Amino acid sequence: MPFPPSPRARSGPRRRSLLAVAPAALALTGCTGGHSGDPAGDGQPAADRARARAARDSEALVERYDAVIAARPGLAGRLRPLREEVVRHARALGGGRKASPSASPSAPVSSSAPASPSAAVPDNDKDALAGLAAAEKELADRRAKALGGVPGELARLLASVAAAGAVHVYLLTEEAA
Repeated sequence: MPFPPSPRARSGPRRRSLLAVAPAALALTGCTGGHSGDPAGDGQPAADRARARAARDSEALVERYDAVIAARPGLAGRLRPLREEVVRHARALGGGRKASPSASPSAPVSSSAPASPSAAVPDNDKDALAGLAAAEKELADRRAKALGGVPGELARLLASVAAAGAVHVYLLTEEAA
């Protein structure tokens, strides 16, 4: 005796539809097997370079936070949590030697560091926050653009850090609006 059809209507795609679409989806995603166009074919050197650059960028951003906190002590309470997040990003990316959460944010920026645009902190809080927001946005945008050229796990990490940077931009500019 055959089973009666289910009284409820099916929602969503049917199994046949999924089976028909799966090969096309695989072809579109381009299973690369880990090759990223590197001459060696393993993709690791490019991924290592991307990770190292991202770590250096986070360390530079920590230095920029330190410069603003040192020049504008009234912003320290607002900036310290964001700075600590950037330190965690640097560590997650394999950096963090120069950026430590225990570093005194009121300590002057090291004179051995190369001169950069982050060395000049604006004279008012609003411009100082806008400068940090611009640096966070530029870095988040650059990381988002780099996602296509790195392997999966690093891409997920960069995407997460880029998203956190976008949130930092919002937090740095929310009172200015």
